[in-house]
Amino acid sequence: MTHQEILKSLRAKQYKPVYFLHGDESYYIDVISKYIEENVLSEGERSFNQMVFYGKDSDAKTIIDTASRYPMMSSHQVVILKEAQEMKALQDLQPYIEKAVPTTIFVICHKHKKLDARTKLAKALKANALVFESKKLYDNQVPDWIASYLKSKKMTISPDAAQLIAEYLGTNLSKIVNELDKLVINLSAGTAINEKHIQDNIGISKDFNVFELQRALGNRDVLKANRIINYFIANPRKNPLVVVIGTLYNYFSKVFIFHFMRNRSDSEISKALKLRSDYFLKEYKIAARNFNLSHTKRVIHLLKEYDLRSKGVDNDSTNEGELMKELVWKILH
Repeated sequence: MTHQEILKSLRAKQYKPVYFLHGDESYYIDVISKYIEENVLSEGERSFNQMVFYGKDSDAKTIIDTASRYPMMSSHQVVILKEAQEMKALQDLQPYIEKAVPTTIFVICHKHKKLDARTKLAKALKANALVFESKKLYDNQVPDWIASYLKSKKMTISPDAAQLIAEYLGTNLSKIVNELDKLVINLSAGTAINEKHIQDNIGISKDFNVFELQRALGNRDVLKANRIINYFIANPRKNPLVVVIGTLYNYFSKVFIFHFMRNRSDSEISKALKLRSDYFLKEYKIAARNFNLSHTKRVIHLLKEYDLRSKGVDNDSTNEGELMKELVWKILH
């Protein structure tokens, strides 16, 4: 089932005795567990019939004893185990999973990784529980996800604006939603969101951001690259060096891969680089012309070196701004 299908069944009061929510993307796990926590029981019923445990501080016996009780003056009780991936004795929940109490809704939130499917617990869950794997989106899926989320809030967004948010915030959906909700709060329903709205409400500049920097570097545009760096130095909180280095490393790693795939079709290369479409491939073609394989290797080495220097290795006094200037100069020259 998808997370939308699970929410639909919950709204229809079609409950399962055990929900096991696991995977790399925490956002969907939070959405489902939060809905159950806030909506299955009334406020009065929660006092006696809802318990929340945390994996690091909980033992299997206590959880099983709680889940095995019958509800008081309610049709169900809710037991939620958060951060289950930190529970050392998680496997000890297997006997309860195999014989779950039907009047208990037991929700297990196992974040940041999948449960090993080879374990006895995983096999018991597959046979007796609703198991939902929350998967991370690929980079090229994020702009469409942003558009879909805003559509659910009765707003639209231009492709360039969605791409700007996706490039700047990556694939962390919880972080993206936090920023999108700023737009929802500050703009009227029906607004067609553009790049200016994003700059005004989220603080991401369409002209001075790390993705414009990587394009300037890929084009060997010295003037534009230096203008962006000067903006970064003047706004250090918005553009920390560690984020700049991480993004440039990802960019030049893709340029490196491109060099070994230049004889493949555009669609094959786009898929390997996890690009949203072949349209975005032209940027990497230009960068590969401007940075041959040897130069690309040198840039990746420089990024590793300056990452260490930004963390104090072989660097006693040079500040972040100067390190950024040095790095960009060496990449371009």
